[in-house]
Amino acid sequence: MRYLLSTLILICLYIFPFTAFSAQTNDPFPKAGASYMLQVNGNTLWAHEPDRRIPIASITKIMTALVVLENCRTDEIVTIGKTAENETPTKLGLKAGERMKVLDLLKAALIYSASDACVALADHVAGNEKRFVEVMNRRARELGLLNTHFQNTVGHDNEDHYSTANDIARLSKKALANTIFAGIVSTASDKISTIDGKHTFRIKNKNVMFGRVEGVKGVKTGYTPEAGKCLVALAGRNRTEVLLVLLNSPKRWQTADEMMKKAFALDVEKIAKR
Repeated sequence: MRYLLSTLILICLYIFPFTAFSAQTNDPFPKAGASYMLQVNGNTLWAHEPDRRIPIASITKIMTALVVLENCRTDEIVTIGKTAENETPTKLGLKAGERMKVLDLLKAALIYSASDACVALADHVAGNEKRFVEVMNRRARELGLLNTHFQNTVGHDNEDHYSTANDIARLSKKALANTIFAGIVSTASDKISTIDGKHTFRIKNKNVMFGRVEGVKGVKTGYTPEAGKCLVALAGRNRTEVLLVLLNSPKRWQTADEMMKKAFALDVEKIAKR
């Protein structure tokens, strides 16, 4: 019995320091944000509280865009309603009665993060935002996003509006599999217009990673007082692709830059064998 007890103690002394060291190396940026997840070629390399439910701000618009793309054609014409016109910033400044293509409204939502474009799309697809949000939540369950719930299409703070770094990574990969979505979020700037050409908008991507990190392919930024500064970023070089979900990060751009540089410096073959 004493021999068995001694053996168990020795095993614990050996395992626990190793486990602590492993946990530390898997979270080299513990102060990066409230939560994060970084994947290299689809494999999770680093994470910090990846299943913590927290506000996600305009990262929400990834799901909004996915639902739109799955339920209508991009060449359909949307008539802007009063609800969209009255939506709070960030917004394009759409006016009720104006008409725009679905594709241009998606560009506004994903590149410029225009909330009025999101509401206009929701009205077009489901009749109103409330019904559209029901579709968003149903789609989340279908995708296995068990720690995600939406209350609006744009990411306004609400206690029942949340997700996790893990769920957002899965959602982002699903959305990026759509070539139209991937094309939009990889665009640094664009110009869109109403159907009659009377109202033209020049939109610039709010993702500062463009021009800062080599090989950036998107994806989405977000900010609200409760969610803090959020980012989903994708970049690729040679045979390496890095996906970063960073939530409530005080130094979002600097931190994302550091994390991606460190990830790209690693040996891809060793990561794949983990």
